[in-house]
Amino acid sequence: MTNNNIASSSVNTSLPVHEVPGSYGLPLLGPLTDRLSYSWFQGPEKFFRKRIEKNKSTVFRTNVPPSFPFFLANPNVVAVLDCKSFAHMFDMELVEKKNTLVGDWMPSTKFTGGRRVCAYLDTSEPQHEQIKNFAMDTLKRSSTVWVPTLTTLLDTMWDNIESQLASGPVSYLVPIQKFIFAFTSLCIAGADPANSPDIADKGYMRMDRWLAVQLLPSVPITTFQPLVEIFLHSFPYPYFLVSRDYNKLYKFVENEAKEVISRGQTEFKLSKEDATHNLLFILGFNAFGGFSILFPSLLSALASDKTGIQEKLRKEVREKVGPASGLSLRSVQEMDLVQSFVYETLRLNPPVPLQYGRARKDFELSSHDSVFKIKKGELLCGYQPLVMRDPKVFDDPETFVPDRFTGEKGKELLTYLYWSNGPQSGMPSGSNKQCAGKDYVTLTTSLFLAHMFLRYDSVTIANASFTAVDKPTP
Repeated sequence: MTNNNIASSSVNTSLPVHEVPGSYGLPLLGPLTDRLSYSWFQGPEKFFRKRIEKNKSTVFRTNVPPSFPFFLANPNVVAVLDCKSFAHMFDMELVEKKNTLVGDWMPSTKFTGGRRVCAYLDTSEPQHEQIKNFAMDTLKRSSTVWVPTLTTLLDTMWDNIESQLASGPVSYLVPIQKFIFAFTSLCIAGADPANSPDIADKGYMRMDRWLAVQLLPSVPITTFQPLVEIFLHSFPYPYFLVSRDYNKLYKFVENEAKEVISRGQTEFKLSKEDATHNLLFILGFNAFGGFSILFPSLLSALASDKTGIQEKLRKEVREKVGPASGLSLRSVQEMDLVQSFVYETLRLNPPVPLQYGRARKDFELSSHDSVFKIKKGELLCGYQPLVMRDPKVFDDPETFVPDRFTGEKGKELLTYLYWSNGPQSGMPSGSNKQCAGKDYVTLTTSLFLAHMFLRYDSVTIANASFTAVDKPTP
């Protein structure tokens, strides 16, 4: 690591000042060309890498989807693709977050009950702090049931997987989604899916459909082209396609999360509808959606490891978990390697790869080697999988290094782990846009990993499936 002040958005006055390089191209044609390269010909990572090489800069102008023909959105962005420039996205004096969750385009508010939920609010809007504090308080109160709920549901999941392994490989995608849906509903909302047969059976699928219809226009898919560009990326999807799913989920939360919703009304002065729709968004987009990406990424990292990391993880877990105390939030916080494995997964595969923010005023933005003048209203775009491969911050940045975040140097690197719309060393608050559940995400994923190595000596994974599990000898 060569720069101890990379996370600061302050401008280094010794650096040369340059105009932002790159071009948006001709009207309509430029955005369309970039859209096809991003979603089809190159894919996001190659798209951004090629433009870094072309512009000889990690800060440049380009276009990102969605765009022409049927989106009322401006695809022009200033890409910020190193740790130094990307850190400006967290300075709320410089950057506005109003309606920028997925760029200049925003899905219809019909998907969220006709409301702009907290994720679309800027910190300057009064309701942002109300809702953010409601979310943080809800998570804090749930901490007492977090571990017992997780271990009970994981035991059930593993029992079911084991019962099927005799017949061949078992895909982990659906079992994990069912676990995530039940776990987050119970812990965050106090809502038990078992009380609703439809939700218990189909709740996770309803969440998947609701998320997919909102986000598909902006999700890169390089296969099945050009059909994807014609039918999935050319227009926003109407809410009626998932209205039944959302209404079912809303009724479930409304009926089963009465205590949490009531607290939102009495302690945080939210209307019942605002509390319910925001709680459902937290459950669906933030928790269920995020974990549905993170857990498979974690297992994929285990599957591809050639260094014997499973034995090291197992040893640490069993050393830290006493026979009397069992798995706990405290014990998992003492597992440096387990937590580092989770952090490294988040570094290379953040659940939300893109972050956006609009310049609140004219300001000067620093990369490692230059200063650029940003105009008020310009949209900044950071592609986090590249940002967190910054070679001036991370040694051997393209390689998954399980113990990267251990020791003193590893703890310092948490300042540059940006997966949560802020550094891992930061603190969510009503005055910033950092994920309210940042620490719960990392602790829950660490608990998931620790629970697995308490139960098994090793697991064998291939093609998103478990093929074998090795249980300890009695």
